[in-house]
Amino acid sequence: MTQEHTTTLRVRYAEVDQMGFVHHSRYLAYFEIARTEYLRESGYTYREFEQLGLYLVVAKVFCKYKYPIRYDEVIHIKTQVTGISPAKIEHAYEIWNETNTVLHAQAQTTLACVDTQGHIQRIPDFLQNLVEDGASGLNEQ
Repeated sequence: MTQEHTTTLRVRYAEVDQMGFVHHSRYLAYFEIARTEYLRESGYTYREFEQLGLYLVVAKVFCKYKYPIRYDEVIHIKTQVTGISPAKIEHAYEIWNETNTVLHAQAQTTLACVDTQGHIQRIPDFLQNLVEDGASGLNEQ
């Protein structure tokens, strides 16, 4: 998996509140989009987890809102895998403006791997290997 992935989005009108700022709840959707695209760039999809009877569910989230985002702004969501264990994956995020000069938010999520009954499961080897390969590639540089 690449060490960092950037997803670019344009803020839609339905995502803002009456003041024209992105509603705080929408940031969680932005992080999900960024995680999905990060995984897709690595050659895998969440659908592949579902076909194995596995799901990655958000177990913990933290977000520090630093500067509001407005309607129609272009944003860059930078995503990194910061940790992986047998049953969980941790991500870090930064949301920047189009020119990467204003940091809008910083966040972390922890996702747990579960089966269709909600029982904790081991993360599949293909994902473990992707993360480990990406991390070892960074150390070689």
